[in-house]
Amino acid sequence: MQNTVAVTGADGFIGSHLVEALVERGHRVRAMVQYNSFASWGWLDDVAPGVLEQVDVVPGDVRDPASVRGLVRGAEAVYHLAALIAIPYSYRAPRSYVDTNVTGTLNVLEAVRDEETPRLVHTSTSETYGTARRVPIDEAHPLQAQSPYAATKIAADKLVESYHASFGLPAVTLRPFNTFGPRQSARAFIPTVVAQIAAGTGSRRGRGARTDPRLHLRPRHRRGVRRARHGARRGRRRRHVQLRHRRGDLHGRLARTIAGLMGADPEFRCAADRERPAASEVMRLVCDSG
Repeated sequence: MQNTVAVTGADGFIGSHLVEALVERGHRVRAMVQYNSFASWGWLDDVAPGVLEQVDVVPGDVRDPASVRGLVRGAEAVYHLAALIAIPYSYRAPRSYVDTNVTGTLNVLEAVRDEETPRLVHTSTSETYGTARRVPIDEAHPLQAQSPYAATKIAADKLVESYHASFGLPAVTLRPFNTFGPRQSARAFIPTVVAQIAAGTGSRRGRGARTDPRLHLRPRHRRGVRRARHGARRGRRRRHVQLRHRRGDLHGRLARTIAGLMGADPEFRCAADRERPAASEVMRLVCDSG
């Protein structure tokens, strides 16, 4: 008999890859996608039909406790990825980020606790560390909320930590550093650079001095998901796992490397609609690979 695992945010970039990986490992997947009137399952629409045969797609919303409870019921594990992630929009609509990222996570925790789900894997972000105070960043690095988005993810992380400490809830938190790969938003750094060079423009988002690592979503990085899942099941004390690539890439250097591969020599500048307030910009992210 197949084990059923539940995934929130299954319609997203990382969530859709996770669904594929779980099916490859022999699981039946119950996948929550945000309900919409367009009959769209997000990036799950691009998943192979043979994979989708092992997926029960459940339209819903993590902000609704009943939706979450129905998703979680009977699952052997819950992977929580649903979140609002666009940092620039978090300056304009912070309450929506609180509702989804914080209250949504609380709904998942309450459902997992009440249903006595054996394990929860909660997905966070490297943005919770802010600009590095020391490098490489390890899991004990202080958390710094330099944007409303980061603040809501820190709050969600702390809720997970509190439920582990208060109720013995078997949970682990993943903090991926910047990921890239198929199905990534066209507004992310690498797709933006490629698209703008191809269009003959030189603008790009972010500041040229920013440093961060890039984690490609390919099978070998699925080991991090397995590592977190087993840690949650066995109740180990270590509750945070980083998915990372140690060497940081200067944004300017990375952009010029892409330009060279495309046979272009553009003049890069910061796109105004993507620039953060100065104190909110995360300038350095280099993670510890130990």
